[in-house]
Amino acid sequence: MSTNWRISSFNGALLAAYFIPTWTIVAFKIMISPIHGLYERPNIAVALFISDHLQLAAMTTVRFAWLLALGKLTVVAFFSIFLVFITRASIRKTGGCDEALAIALAIGSVISFASMVMASQVGETAALRLHATELLILLGTAIVLLVERPARPQIDRSVTSDDLSLQQSQLPYNG
Repeated sequence: MSTNWRISSFNGALLAAYFIPTWTIVAFKIMISPIHGLYERPNIAVALFISDHLQLAAMTTVRFAWLLALGKLTVVAFFSIFLVFITRASIRKTGGCDEALAIALAIGSVISFASMVMASQVGETAALRLHATELLILLGTAIVLLVERPARPQIDRSVTSDDLSLQQSQLPYNG
């Protein structure tokens, strides 16, 4: 069994398995029908907040729905890039995939936090639980990513000290 998986990489892969299909479906529903997609269950708190508190016009609501879909697709894109990076063992061992995961976590946390605040303002308890759960798992992974020790560079153990002594340059006046 391979033991070169970091905890943050494994946790990020589990998050990607949840967020990629879920947020892609939600974003595509918004892109197909912006108003109807905005009033679907995952976005109902945002839609009610826009209609009750902001009182936006229909076209502005459509633009806001598209902006929400764009934000969710951006998170999906960074999670997808992260999954591509962790398939290569050399990138995964050195932590080269952490940037894509960090960006996905940051943008996803902002979207989930804003949705959670909007859900609390309009009194949607089911939406509040959904967005709070999403925010907590995103923040948990961010904490693991921050606390985990940096990846150590791989040292090639095949090179010995005898090989290095042969490679040392000799000055011309040493005879």
